[in-house]
Amino acid sequence: MVTGSSRGIGRAVALAYGKEGANVVVNYSSNEKAALEVVDKIESVGSKAIAVKGDVAKKADSEALVKAAVDEFGNLDILVNNAGFTRPAMMLKMTEEEWDQVIDIHLKGAFLCSQAAGLRMKEQNKGKIINVMSVAGLVGTVGQINYSAAKGGVLAMTKSTARELARYNICVNVISLGIVRTDMSEKITTDEKLKEIYMNRILLKRFAEPDDISPAFVFLASEESDYITGQLLCVDGGYGMI
Repeated sequence: MVTGSSRGIGRAVALAYGKEGANVVVNYSSNEKAALEVVDKIESVGSKAIAVKGDVAKKADSEALVKAAVDEFGNLDILVNNAGFTRPAMMLKMTEEEWDQVIDIHLKGAFLCSQAAGLRMKEQNKGKIINVMSVAGLVGTVGQINYSAAKGGVLAMTKSTARELARYNICVNVISLGIVRTDMSEKITTDEKLKEIYMNRILLKRFAEPDDISPAFVFLASEESDYITGQLLCVDGGYGMI
């Protein structure tokens, strides 16, 4: 199950899992058409997929997502907590609503889905949970204190979750991303002034494409990573080093 997988990073991860032979729950919040297109692409390579609408920041929806996976495929082996969006504002002007919206989707949503999936994975005595964070959660960013705080919280949550779920043979890790070309980062990747600012922070001097980051998700979902848990993997072109 990949949350927020009708577009951007989640879409790339869902397609990569489909190519590896996994059955995939494609989660979306509003764009059913885009989610069904992802399902079609996964099925075109011989895997199975379903599109399930749900707001991960709502407990009932997160539980329904897990139930849909189990009902359709019999189990849930992999959860990727990817769903998210931004509500930029300077800290002194940020509204309570802008703070709550971003914290809810990125941090609360990842918690609720991990809790629902973890209960199922405990019964199976196996599972992989992969959280998605950003370099913003490590170094901070101007105009997105809500996003940075949420992503920093995801890192801490990952480590605590890994400690609690290791006894059930569940591995929990987090991937930190830099600037990936998606609709969420369009302003950064198209505005010439912003491009110059951010490019100077990336050691490899280019923005990531979604396909650049999907191999890391495949690895952490595979048997090759069975002895890795509680770890942060940075796939950011060296951004987080600076």
